[in-house]
Amino acid sequence: MSQLPRNTEIVAADGHADGKSMTISQLCVLLQKLVKVPQVTDVWVVGELSDFGLRGGHCYADLVEKDDEGRPLAKIPLRIWNYLFNSLNAKFLGGTGQPLANGLKVKVCVAPSIHKLYGLSVIASDIDPAYTMGDLLRRRKEIIDRLTREGVIDLNRSLAWPDVPTRLAVISSPNAAGYGDFLNQLYGNEPHIRFTVKLFEAMMQGEKARPTILAALERIAAEADRWDGVVIIRGGGASLDLQCFEDYDLAAAVAQFPLPVMIGIGHERDITVLDYVANRRVKTPTAAAEWFIKRGESLLNRLNSIGSALLQRATDLMAAEKEQLSYFEGVISVFPLNALRHADARLGASISALSGITARRILPAIEKINATEAQLARAAEMAVAKQRDRLDADSRLLRALSPQAVLARGYSVTRCDGRILTDAATVASGTRLTTQLASGEITSIVE
Repeated sequence: MSQLPRNTEIVAADGHADGKSMTISQLCVLLQKLVKVPQVTDVWVVGELSDFGLRGGHCYADLVEKDDEGRPLAKIPLRIWNYLFNSLNAKFLGGTGQPLANGLKVKVCVAPSIHKLYGLSVIASDIDPAYTMGDLLRRRKEIIDRLTREGVIDLNRSLAWPDVPTRLAVISSPNAAGYGDFLNQLYGNEPHIRFTVKLFEAMMQGEKARPTILAALERIAAEADRWDGVVIIRGGGASLDLQCFEDYDLAAAVAQFPLPVMIGIGHERDITVLDYVANRRVKTPTAAAEWFIKRGESLLNRLNSIGSALLQRATDLMAAEKEQLSYFEGVISVFPLNALRHADARLGASISALSGITARRILPAIEKINATEAQLARAAEMAVAKQRDRLDADSRLLRALSPQAVLARGYSVTRCDGRILTDAATVASGTRLTTQLASGEITSIVE
């Protein structure tokens, strides 16, 4: 039992030391002397801040000890007087990035004090920010170790996003600047990729963040087939502003969620336990939007490349067929004439030869000439017919591969100032385009 300080007297109400009663004020004076002993002066204690408030520049709060289930075990009023509060608060802010507030676990140097009106309290003279940050890291490690033992920490990270995730369920506060940045970046994308976004409202800071985020995840899971993935976003802030995300139940829900989850709840230095279990982590809400846009751009580039290759192949085939058709047209046009000229030359030679032949040989020669003439005519007809058939086949092929036939199959040709467009990146907003269809043309303006 503590010994009374030297020269301490028990004073009665009538002022005599041997009396049996005293006033409350006198008792408080005595108790104040009793608590001012070295064992409880300037000792370091830890606890969670509760009922934190400022009045007249003074800090009034409760310092609470809790068990592993979060149930209070002990509580004592904590006071930081105004002449010291600003310096201690600045020290804590510099070490943690967060001012003193409810729910923080702190380590403070205190001395007990008894006031005749306000009773027992402890007066803070110093604070250790490193303890608060160390406690957060310890809690995070415990959560990660537990999820690892349960075998669920890698479940969400193993899920695959679609090639182009365009249906996004977003968990955020509707008034959060980060949510606005996300939408502006997503809907203002240069390739004009269309996204469908639905906000599932939740608090992103404070005591209500955990239950509202869990409720939002439940609502998304109920309609999971409508979405490609989940995005949890908020703007950056102090490290301790994000302590609501350092929660086992929330981390377990994200780790086991049936859709891939992206976390974008701070800046590069802001990491929470959700970043360890989610499918993907980005540093800001804007970076989250950029990731989805780049996925869409990648697919568009692949499709454009395939389309360009098909167009080039068709163009090459048409050019080759056109060249071959031109050759056949030239050959067919002169072939019958040459055949007739050769036949006429042979006929003239035969006539000249017959002039010197006797009448006995003229008739057989004439018959032979007639037969030859008939054969030549039939050969010419057959040659012409054969070439005409080939010409018809080539004409049908040419018609099938002609630009008009290609247009009739549903393709179109878009021109800008008379030039055929092959690259969308060369067209500026506001440019007037003409699209040729199989029947008619369409004029459009690029947005």
